[in-house]
Formats: sequence, structure tokens, C-alpha cells
Amino acid sequence: MRILLTNDDGVASPGLAAVHEELAAYGCHEIWVVAPEHEQSGMSHSITLKDPIRSRQLEERKFAISGSPADCVMTAVLGIMPEKPELVISGINLGPNLGTDLIYSGTAAAARQAAYMGIAGVAVSINAFGPPWNFSALAQF
Repeated sequence: MRILLTNDDGVASPGLAAVHEELAAYGCHEIWVVAPEHEQSGMSHSITLKDPIRSRQLEERKFAISGSPADCVMTAVLGIMPEKPELVISGINLGPNLGTDLIYSGTAAAARQAAYMGIAGVAVSINAFGPPWNFSALAQF
């Protein structure tokens, strides 16, 4: 399965790394990471309109983007990935997204943007406000 991973915590987030590691262990997925180069928490569904969106390739199939989480999904699907992903996973977000948090969450916005583009999207958050983070069970789920 071709999977796009993104988030709002940034490309270096340990939650994103945990999901990537878990999926890579299966050895059968084509995994792409296109995530903000810096934290974008609380950006909601903002998109970049007036400034250029810059991408920087960090590794094979891993890119840091200057824009918002929604920008990451659009940039990945419309320019970076040679084929459309079958699934977008946004997270694991550092902290919960509950109730009205979903309105402001960049994590949820990335999954919504995938859905707007006809791609299955899932937003994943951990119910903890600080380390130590226990990502293993959530990443496996």
C-alpha cells in the first residue's frame, strides 16, 4: 500500500517516526513522509496562498515542507509523489485532540485535506501532554 505520513508537529517528531517504524516493519508498504519542517500545531486548515511553498528532500521519500499540514498533503499529492497515496496518516500528534480541538488541529486538517482529495485519511493523537511518550501500542493500532 502507498501511504503518506504527515503531521503538525514537524518532520522530526517522535510520533511520526514511531508510525513510520511500525509500518516499515511490515516490509510491504511504500511509505512517504511529507511533513512541516517546523511545528505547525493549531494551524487548523490553513493553506499557503501568497508565499512559495518550499520542499527539502531529507531522505528517499522523506520531505520537509515550509507550509501547513494541509499544504503538506496537497504538495505531496500534486507534486512530490509520482502516484497518489492510497492512505494518509497524520500523526501521531503529541497531545490529545478532543472535542473542539479538532477545529484547530493541524493533525486533523491533514486528514481532512486527504478526504477532500478523495484519499482515505486518518488523524492519530496520543492522550498525553508530555514525555515520556508511549507510542508503541498506538503505532501498532
